[in-house]
This record gives sequence, C-alpha cells and structure tokens, in this order.
Amino acid sequence: MGQSIYDNRELSWLKFNERVLEEAQDRRVPLLERLNFASIFQSNLDEFFMVRVGSLYDKMLVSPKKKDGKTKMTPKQQLKAIFEKVNELEPMKDIAYKNIMLELTEYGIEQVDFRSATPKEREYLETFFKKEIKPLISPQIIDKKTPFPFLKNKEIYCVLQLQSKSGVRLGLIPASGQFSRIIPLDEGKRFILAEDLILHFAPNVFKNYKIIDKTLIRITRNADITVEEGLYDHDIDFREIMEDICKMRKKLHPVRLQLSENFSQPALEFLCKKLELKMEHIFYLKTPLDLSFAGKVADMCDNPALKFDKVTPQKPDCISDTQSMTTQIRRRDILLSYPYESIKPFIELLNESAKDPKVTDIKITLYRLAKNSQVIEALCNAAENGKNVFVLVELRARFDEENNIGWSRRLQDAGCTVIYGPRDLKVHSKLLLITRTIGKRQEYITQIGTGNYNEKTSALYTDLSLMTANQEIGQEAERLFDALRNNRLLEETEHLLVAPLALRNPILEMIDDEIIRAKNGEPAYVGAKINSLCDKVIIDKLVEASQAGVKIDLVIRGICCLKAGVEGYTDNITVTSIVGRYLEHSRIYIFGAKEHAKIYISSADYMTRNTIRRVEVAAPVYDERHKKRLLDMFEILLNDNIKGRKQIPDGTYIYKVNDNPPVDAQRYFIEEAYKKAEKKAKAKNRKNKKTES
Repeated sequence: MGQSIYDNRELSWLKFNERVLEEAQDRRVPLLERLNFASIFQSNLDEFFMVRVGSLYDKMLVSPKKKDGKTKMTPKQQLKAIFEKVNELEPMKDIAYKNIMLELTEYGIEQVDFRSATPKEREYLETFFKKEIKPLISPQIIDKKTPFPFLKNKEIYCVLQLQSKSGVRLGLIPASGQFSRIIPLDEGKRFILAEDLILHFAPNVFKNYKIIDKTLIRITRNADITVEEGLYDHDIDFREIMEDICKMRKKLHPVRLQLSENFSQPALEFLCKKLELKMEHIFYLKTPLDLSFAGKVADMCDNPALKFDKVTPQKPDCISDTQSMTTQIRRRDILLSYPYESIKPFIELLNESAKDPKVTDIKITLYRLAKNSQVIEALCNAAENGKNVFVLVELRARFDEENNIGWSRRLQDAGCTVIYGPRDLKVHSKLLLITRTIGKRQEYITQIGTGNYNEKTSALYTDLSLMTANQEIGQEAERLFDALRNNRLLEETEHLLVAPLALRNPILEMIDDEIIRAKNGEPAYVGAKINSLCDKVIIDKLVEASQAGVKIDLVIRGICCLKAGVEGYTDNITVTSIVGRYLEHSRIYIFGAKEHAKIYISSADYMTRNTIRRVEVAAPVYDERHKKRLLDMFEILLNDNIKGRKQIPDGTYIYKVNDNPPVDAQRYFIEEAYKKAEKKAKAKNRKNKKTES
C-alpha cells in the first residue's frame, strides 16, 4: 500500500486542536468568542502535554523501542513530531490573539503594558504594585549553592538573571495565584496583567543586583499517573489512596517550559538542568502564557455583538406539564437532546423518585458532576427518605478525582451505598436504574446517556439521554449493577452493549452483517457519531467494510486514526468533524440503511480505552419516532457546510465547500428546539382560552 490509511493518535489530536484554533481565527465568530476559543486551544494543549506528552515521556524512559500500533512510531519519534507541530501552531495562536486584541480596542477593551500606559496610569500602577502586590510576593535568589524551589504546575513565575562572578544566579518571583491577574485601568476596559506588571518592577525587587535579563516562565508537569496494583491491597479506604495520588500528581516531572521572552542562554541552560528538561521542551510565546482570563475580559463588555446570542435549553415539546415524568416514561420512551433541550426533565425524574413511595431502589454510575450538583441533592434526599440508593462513584475520573472523593463522602453521609468500581477498569457509563414496587411486581425505569450527569456541561455539550420503561432493558441494567457490586463483568447481553466484554464484538458483528448485505448487492450502511476513533480492530473492520462496498459516514469531533478516501481501501468512507459553539459529545451508532437501521446511543467512543478497558454502555433505540429523529439529526450533521470540515486522504481537514444551502447544524438544532417550544406554548394558550371561554 503506497499511502497509509492510519494516522497517529497524538498528531490527529493536534489537528483537532488546530480546528479549535480556526474558530479563534474565523471572523464569522463574535470577537469575544474568538478570544474564548484561543483560550480553549491553550487549555486543551495544557492538558495534552500533562496527559499525552507525559505518557509518551514515561514510555520513552521505560520502553523506548515500543512502537505505536498503527503508524509504528517510537515514543521519541512521536514526541519529536508533536513538538514540531506545536511549534507550528503556537505562532498561529499568537497571531490570532494579536488580531483579536487589536479589534477589541475598537470597543474600548485594551490590554496594555507599562510602556503603553498613560502617565497617570503608570503612577497608579506603581502605587498598586507597592501596596497590593509587593507585600504578597516572596522573591528568591537561586544559584548553584541553593536548592532549586518547587515550581507549581501551570503557575507563572518571573525569572531574572542576576549578575554573578560565580556562575548563573537567578531571581525568582511567583507571578500568579496570589492575586487577580487582571488589573483594570481606565473605566475597567483597559487592563494590564499582573505578571506583566511584576516583570516590569522585578528589577526593583532585586535592586542590589545588576539585571542581565528577565522573562516570564510557566511549566507544565506530567499528570499521567495511574493507580499501582499493589495499592489496592492495602487495608485502607480507596479514597485515601486516590487522595495520595492527587498529591503525587502535583509533584511529577515537568514536560514543557514556556517563556514570554528570549532569555540568555546560560540562564536558560541552568533552568533546563534544574528542571531536567531538554531544549526541545521549550516554547516561546508572544501571547500571555495563560489565556484563562478570557472570561473576565468578556465580563468587561456587555456589547451583544461581541458574543454569541443568548440561548436557553428548551423544555422538550414531548414533555407534559401536568403529568409526572414517571407516568410519561411508562407510556413511551423519552429522548432528550442537550443543550438544545433542558436537562430539567431528568432532574425532575430523580426528584420525583426520591419522594415516590413506590420507588424502593435507585442505582446510578457517576463520573463527572456539576459544582453544586442537583443530582447529588436528589440522591441524598432519596436516601434520607428511606430509598436504597446505590452509587458507583468513579474516583479515577481524571482531574475530577478530588471532587468525586468529596461527593462520595457526601453521599455516604446521607445513607447511600457507595462503591468505586472494578480495580482495573474505569466506569465511564452513564446509567441510572429506578426500581418501583407495585404490589408484588417490580418495575424498572432506566436512563442511559452519552454525557455526564452534569447540569453545567448539559448546557455546553451536545449529548443524548434516553429514558425508558422497557423492562428487558431494565433487567439488563440490574444485571450490570449487580455485576459491578460484586466486581464482575457482563459477558453477554441481549439489548444493551456493555464494555469491556460485550460491546466491541457486537459492533464488529453488526458491521459484518452490512458487509454481507453489500456482497449480496443490497443497500449496506454504517454510520457513527463519536468523539474519537483509534481502536485498530474497529478501524480495520471499517476498512474491510469499505472495500466490500458498504457506505460509511463518520462524524468525529476529535481524534481519527483512520484516513478516509484512500483509493482501494477507504473509498467508501467519509469523515466529518464539527467544531462550533457547543462541544460535540454525543455518540450515535448506526448499522443498516434507513428503515433497517439498528441505532444505539452510547457513552463509548471507538477507542480501545472505551471498548475494552472501561465499563461503558450503549443503549438500543427502539421507538420509531426517536430512530427517525436520530437519523435526521445525523443527516443534518453530515450536511453542515459552515462548521463542518471534511477529512481528505492525507489526513488533513478542510471546510466543506459546496453549492448546497448553508447548514450550521448546531444553529439548526437551536432553532428547531425554539420552534417546537413556541408551538407547544401556542397550543397551550389556545387550550387555556378554550377552557376560560
């Protein structure tokens, strides 16, 4: 094969983040939203270095010759390619940021430094530094005789090279964390960043030394830490183990050093030696080292033209205002589509169940939660009302470990039974099971989702939530919870697909069914909307299906290790990526053409970590109305020619350009939700008027 059909996972992810950066460059996007996309690009890159680069760094030390299974690159080769790509992207981000800030000056929003401040502002800033900042900073002098201080992950420091006859001597000042980064000036719209002010006055802090050079730095530490097998055997609560691991993560070795200015070579070499970093781990930025202040800049201006129009998740038109959620779900399945539709009906179901005398048991898996979680409140209320509440809290949800530790204690204090899941597998499924006892009969209501039980992200991420009274699905959910309680895994299922043992194989079998149809000359189709595709077993099966003539459409937001359109291999595969206002997060699996389609929604991407290394659940959609709705949604996503990008055979992405009517899928779904809600409101008003007359 002349052209590879595979792409490297890490490089594919960087292509995704480049698409995020394109949103910061897109003049069709409101200006402050473009600033936010620049911030998202940077925070994404931070996490990428902490997790993926950190993992490759560890592999390079432990197994330097072990190659990536698809592109056969060693860890060292992957790191080299990553650093080269990041060095291409960072200048693009710098230019985007510069252009955004330049355009914002037309609206009075302006970032200044001390030199561009007015004389009056300089006088104010000098006083501000002396009174508000200098008392809070703890400067240090570092040379070969003094221990090098611990630098916190993602914090900003001011570093100065001080003249010395006995080798390199540095002055170090923490420049973030202790105070607000934005220092407002004229009427609050002009501002200076605290670190820039500290950098300006830093020579005064070390006034007894001659300053040779100065810069701002920021390090990124490895955060790829896993639970060692031996830790499970200790006779202590697993929560305590996770608390120790969270502390350990903060002290892992650095994997990146960012600088705001060129710095003298001897001082830079001294820093790298102390941080155990090589020169290729250094990145120079012409923008602030941390763009997380973008939200505060947005708060400075209330001009609606600079932001996305305000949108509120709507109450679904299928939800009755006069009947309980339980009654409605018992009558027919309900499918919610976030953020276009509100999560409130799901919260109502939980609150109803907490009070319903017929409800005896509530079981749920929790991965990530909102800060002030209504889900937690409902579960605690249910336990306090005498329900048997069983909660699997995944303590290993990366960067949410500490939150989940706290939630697990809160739930336990309220009387819930709390477990943490199998020792070797994260539980990433989004599954709720409510058991009602009616006479001598038990009845199940099951909810399966593609996203977390998180009210905040439900207004920002696209997700699906299916609520059903299908008793066979409920029985399988009960089997799964029983297995989790007893540290077992489900090996066979009839309705739900359950990873790690009963999800990938059924998917492969359903693709095989389509291969047979194609070979028989029948219409054959496979569709999937997922976040990532890197499971080689599934990739190879999709290639086989393409070669057999199966039409395959993939809507993949992020990583895609398969290259579409490669002659002789993936000719029948299309890959679309949508990056827009909302984070595309829902997963939909489609097997079969139109009326013959089997459709699932799922918490699992087509990644080995999801298909065989986690507990995941995919639920079949049996209701014909919901099947049609999902097929229509999928078609609209494929037709997006505003925010949709298509992958071309070399693995790069280009905007879809065609003569079709313009379609922005996310805008379409927003407007659809509003139209349905408006239609429902009008019908309700007509009914009320008839009642009054």
